[in-house]
Amino acid sequence: MPRRKLRIRGTTLREPSLSRRLALITGANRGIGLAIARALAREGCNLIITGRDERALAKARIELEKLGISVLAQSCDVRSPDSVDYLFALVRGLHKPLDILINNAGIGHPNRTVSELPYPTWIEVIDTNLNGLFLMTQAALAVMKHGSTIVNNLSIAAERVFPGSAPYNASKHGALGFTNTLREELRPKGIRVIALMPGATDTEIWHTLWPKAPRRKMMSAETVARTVVDALRLPESATIEKIVVMPSSGTL
Repeated sequence: MPRRKLRIRGTTLREPSLSRRLALITGANRGIGLAIARALAREGCNLIITGRDERALAKARIELEKLGISVLAQSCDVRSPDSVDYLFALVRGLHKPLDILINNAGIGHPNRTVSELPYPTWIEVIDTNLNGLFLMTQAALAVMKHGSTIVNNLSIAAERVFPGSAPYNASKHGALGFTNTLREELRPKGIRVIALMPGATDTEIWHTLWPKAPRRKMMSAETVARTVVDALRLPESATIEKIVVMPSSGTL
């Protein structure tokens, strides 16, 4: 994709190129994660993609490599400190700084009121959506430098509540608090932190959250991915702190 130009008071400026940047995307074997991986690959980014489904991850790697970029595909369970440590041992072995971290891995759960909610479901969702976010971010900071960017995919559930989704709501509200804190801590280091908060997007998570959800009213994962790329293209001196992108039909 050609680099777009910005025009400011008669002066034409080129947007920063993402070519040859190194990006790590969790949950990159499907949905929004894979859409972001595709979008970044088209920009010339080299990729590290992770997920728990090794077959889907291998398929994604083959597809992305056809776009002419380097792809390291490694299974990783973001809930496991050992799994995350192993992943970042491989990252350090590349001897390149990590320019972009997309924390996208997350899970949903069947609709249950708090009185009906099994405790193991609560633990699994919090462990994946919040603790996994912490583990990945903490490990990534050791290989990131000035000018890098972290994007945390949170969903609009980070600011809204949906009855029957207490674990999901709680995990995303907590993740937004973590993201906002992280942003302030990293300002002096020149690392940008973006909260990505998409509304209803047509991905597989609805098989769990709401099997009969009206998919035709939702956004595509590619739409969300385009907003991420646009934010990453901003000069290092500027940032979009929160991206809220919604389907035109509104909240479903």
